[in-house]
Amino acid sequence: MSTAVAKKSTDTFAKIEERILGLQETGVQFPQNYSPINAAQSARMILQETKDKSGKSALEVCTPPSIANAVLKMVTLGLNPIKKQCYFLVYGNKLECQTSYQGNIAIAKRFGLKDVKAVLIYEGDNFEYNIEQDGRIKISKHSQSFGSLNKKIIGAYAVTTMEDETIDTTIMTMEDIQNAWKQGATNGNSPAHKNFSGEMAKKSVINRACKSIINSSDDAALLEDEPRESVTEAHVKHQIKENANKQEFGFDEEEEEYEVAEEVKEDPEAENQRLYEEAMAGENGQVKMDPGF
Repeated sequence: MSTAVAKKSTDTFAKIEERILGLQETGVQFPQNYSPINAAQSARMILQETKDKSGKSALEVCTPPSIANAVLKMVTLGLNPIKKQCYFLVYGNKLECQTSYQGNIAIAKRFGLKDVKAVLIYEGDNFEYNIEQDGRIKISKHSQSFGSLNKKIIGAYAVTTMEDETIDTTIMTMEDIQNAWKQGATNGNSPAHKNFSGEMAKKSVINRACKSIINSSDDAALLEDEPRESVTEAHVKHQIKENANKQEFGFDEEEEEYEVAEEVKEDPEAENQRLYEEAMAGENGQVKMDPGF
């Protein structure tokens, strides 16, 4: 790393840490056992190895505001890149942070998720389910033979268990899963999708189940006590405080604005590597849970 890039990185992350401390001062409570400063330093180490398509360092080509926005999105979601809970992707001179399936599980756990399991449905399986009066899906029967494992995958389902022991099931047909894959830059044609389609199918249905929990919940799990302001409100308050004190943060204000949960599409090379790593995270028909969850 050149001296200029090293100085740019040091200055950028010093301002990011200043912003994090400012958010904490205005009342934002991060998840228990989560250190946003440590996570930001982990992001810095990851970014030292992150390259764009031409092989240049992300810290060299990306603008300081986009780096700050990506890292702030990560910490406001309470994620850690060392645990593969999110990924940093370079788009031109912009850095983006994308939540991984492990990250969705981690967030869902803060909203009451106790456990999640994904199961594949093969052609020829005896598979039946019921829809309960409250609208929840319950698997009434699923039996398969060892020989089924070599047959065509026709769907998958994820069973979520909440802390209050409520159990729910999310079912996706293979067509649903493939349509979800098509939302990515490779349209589901990456090596990971082709060579590890079963593991990728399980991750897709887990993602859908976890996002349903996350999107139907409020921000209470991110805060220690009620009532508290949301992360966005605290960010605005901090901005007002900074402006009132006439302190320059050093980034262009228009570029500095960030969205907490924006979805981004991945470039093919980055997606291939990410999907391969995620596919290798599952073994023996079960999805591994990160020991840090």
